[in-house]
Amino acid sequence: MRALISMLIVAAAAVVCLCSVAPAASAREEPPVPKIFGGWKPIKNVDDPHIQELGRWAVSEHVKQASDGLVFSKVVSGEEQLVAGTNYKLVIQATRGGAGKSATYGAVVYERFDKTRQLLSFNPAN
Repeated sequence: MRALISMLIVAAAAVVCLCSVAPAASAREEPPVPKIFGGWKPIKNVDDPHIQELGRWAVSEHVKQASDGLVFSKVVSGEEQLVAGTNYKLVIQATRGGAGKSATYGAVVYERFDKTRQLLSFNPAN
């Protein structure tokens, strides 16, 4: 509980302190999209190797805790939230060990700026 409170305090401080101004765009370019700290936005490219690695890592961490033999297949969609690091809500396709039956799971991963990670939740998707 203390860790969650600390994370929320750090996130609030980041929202206050990390405001930035984007450089002016030329007349032919589209204006830059401002970064909104704390808001969830869709992950544009779930095929990005980093996003797939996050999904693989989430399944691996879940298996360490649950010993249920899940095997990562791929991240199929997700959202990200910029805080003091990044929260990722991932929709992951995985199979059960020997049975080979595919299922979808929802995972929330917190990744700090130093690339350390924490699995916040992992549940079957409905």
